[in-house]
Amino acid sequence: MKEIEWTDASLEDMAALDKGIARRVKQAVERFGVIGAGNIKRLQGIDPPEYRLRVGDYRVRFELDRDTIRVLCVHNPREAYR
Repeated sequence: MKEIEWTDASLEDMAALDKGIARRVKQAVERFGVIGAGNIKRLQGIDPPEYRLRVGDYRVRFELDRDTIRVLCVHNPREAYR
């Protein structure tokens, strides 16, 4: 199981979401941390590498190392890659 670290920006994003959506996002991140499952893609042209997890209409951007998932932000696709 990987440790999940939420940045201040990601916590603000989660607070702005509907509670049901925020719960789904949190569960999806935790599920990825435990079993590695989810709709994950590595983002191109970003160094150090960042990834995105798709959760319905929302995208979770995160950095991944050996035993930590560092959640950077949670946005809908119109804002996630800006």
